[in-house]
Amino acid sequence: MKNIVFTGFMGTGKTTVGCLLSETLGRPLIDIDSEIETATAMKINEIFATHGEARFRQIETDMAMKVSKIKGVIISTGGGIVLREENMTHLRRNGYVVCLMAMPETILSRLAGSDDRPLLKVPNPLQKILELLDFRRPFYEKADLIIDTDDKTPEMVVAEIIAMTTFSL
Repeated sequence: MKNIVFTGFMGTGKTTVGCLLSETLGRPLIDIDSEIETATAMKINEIFATHGEARFRQIETDMAMKVSKIKGVIISTGGGIVLREENMTHLRRNGYVVCLMAMPETILSRLAGSDDRPLLKVPNPLQKILELLDFRRPFYEKADLIIDTDDKTPEMVVAEIIAMTTFSL
């Protein structure tokens, strides 16, 4: 049974939809960021602040390789995991990649009040979202399935995923 791997920018619903899909399909959910925090005994923010983004990305790659060996699970990734081709190679080996997308304004609204997004700790977070989305879009577009989460409930997104993936899982 193939894994279902969620990619997409922060705030697009990867964890929320992943949890709901996990419950619906009766499959375990593995959240890579949570696994990293458990393994390092540090929050993602702390890893960025203490060791920098490059070190975080290496830890993320190691975790992607580890979790990709598990079968029949739902995997929620961090928004930047797509930046390293080796991550996606590992995750695709036994997974069907679903990218969740949303408009920059939706993302900003969903992340309002969130204090744990190190890449958005800048004077103009909307501009940073636009820049990051523009850079990452070609990586996100390599997914097996792309779903727009704007104006959709998590239940609607799950139903769409199930309808579009049952033939390939």
